[in-house]
Amino acid sequence: MRDLRGAWDYLTTGANWGGPEGMWHLLVQQLLISVTALLAAMVIGLTLALWLGHLGRAGFLAVNVTNIGRAVPTFALLAILVTLDHPGTATFGPYGRAGLATLIALALFALPPIFTNAYVAVREVPPEVKESAAGMGMTGSQQFWRVELPLAMPLVVSGLRLALVQVWATATIAALVAGPGLGSLITEGFYRTDYPKGIAAAFVVAVVAFLLEVGGAAVERAVGPNRKGTAIRSTPAGGRTAEVVGT
Repeated sequence: MRDLRGAWDYLTTGANWGGPEGMWHLLVQQLLISVTALLAAMVIGLTLALWLGHLGRAGFLAVNVTNIGRAVPTFALLAILVTLDHPGTATFGPYGRAGLATLIALALFALPPIFTNAYVAVREVPPEVKESAAGMGMTGSQQFWRVELPLAMPLVVSGLRLALVQVWATATIAALVAGPGLGSLITEGFYRTDYPKGIAAAFVVAVVAFLLEVGGAAVERAVGPNRKGTAIRSTPAGGRTAEVVGT
């Protein structure tokens, strides 16, 4: 209880939030590196997954290759990257020391859920819906943008939400190589037996992770299979067909 009271005192002391080593600076730094890593993973993972899902080719191989990343500990990858001449441990703009190595490690960590969810989402669009879209005279690109992607969006967003929360929580390991983020307060607090500081920083990480999860879930609910100008209706035979309701 004493450590918890100490953590509360640390959180409610304004001096601990200001300055280059304060909570706000480290919080923004960790958010920046988490979002940047997510965007990098999205550019690579979403582009490839949606394209392969639409074509229906090489998906099994690509998913399994991507999932290799799940078997490689992110800290082990980070430790390897910082020992190289490049990216190494050099300061990388606003991302701080070992910022580039941290970005690469986190982006690779975010790839599996993004790629797998996006690929599966497009591949699981019902064949009868695709056939109906083709029967309406849609080209391949029109079918993707107006039918497949809107139906796939909930699962795609689910993968992004999962990746963002995981990356945010994992970004604290950057402190183990003197990198950016709130992890530096956690490691410093426990290393120096200043447990209130470590607990306070861990609490902030947990709160932000919860907020990211809630925000992601709200976005996931906001997108749906009947949006983006495409509706799905039942046919008398019990199947489903695409019906374009807007542009």
